[in-house]
Amino acid sequence: MVENVLKQLGFSDKVVTVYLACLRLGPSPVRRIAEAAQINRGTTYDILRELIAQGLVSYYHQEKKQYFIAEDPGKLSDVVRHREEELAATRTALSDIVPQLRSMHDTAGGKPVARFAEGHAGVKGILADVIATCQAADVKEYAVYSSAQIREHLYKLYQNFTKDRIKAGIQVKVIALGPGGETRGLDERKWLKTEQPAPTYQIIYPGKLALITVDSSGTPIGVTIEDENLSQTQRILFNALWEKL
Repeated sequence: MVENVLKQLGFSDKVVTVYLACLRLGPSPVRRIAEAAQINRGTTYDILRELIAQGLVSYYHQEKKQYFIAEDPGKLSDVVRHREEELAATRTALSDIVPQLRSMHDTAGGKPVARFAEGHAGVKGILADVIATCQAADVKEYAVYSSAQIREHLYKLYQNFTKDRIKAGIQVKVIALGPGGETRGLDERKWLKTEQPAPTYQIIYPGKLALITVDSSGTPIGVTIEDENLSQTQRILFNALWEKL
């Protein structure tokens, strides 16, 4: 238990072993600590220097010998506090570089990127990406070709999707392929009569296109394609049809 907690602080097995040896032995030369920890003297000395730097071990000289002694274990709280400060600084630095990393990711290779999803959990992931992507876009909106055949599978694991969309201020235009569907807020809907039910639900959102359908076993499957040109082309076609309905 003790060892596991110390490891959670980022200490390696050897560091934990040396630190516990210092606690148990009291003031001791490096040779005795190394023997108790069963680690060679050179490595033990390096670890002791690391522990000294963290304020967990101190030393003094007596009769030409150097003795090491563990500080009050309460000093471990200082280690935790220091790591929290480092993590906070890292989090701030990360937020500054994420836009740059995202730009590198979006333009890598200049080729479309396709991601496949399966099951209701996969569909939930697609819907979550729609909200996240639209929130980050200059214009918070997307378009949908809705299918009654697929609609029932969309929200089984994400029943609050519409509430989250409205809360995020994201608008949507829907062309319903066949009957069904209703407006719920920040949305517009038009209907396109079809002879047969549409087998695919299509979402056009900033830089991406998502297609959701159901396989022969009734399991929903989806694919998200990241490509600005494809997304824009599909949006042009959607808008042209929208104006005619």
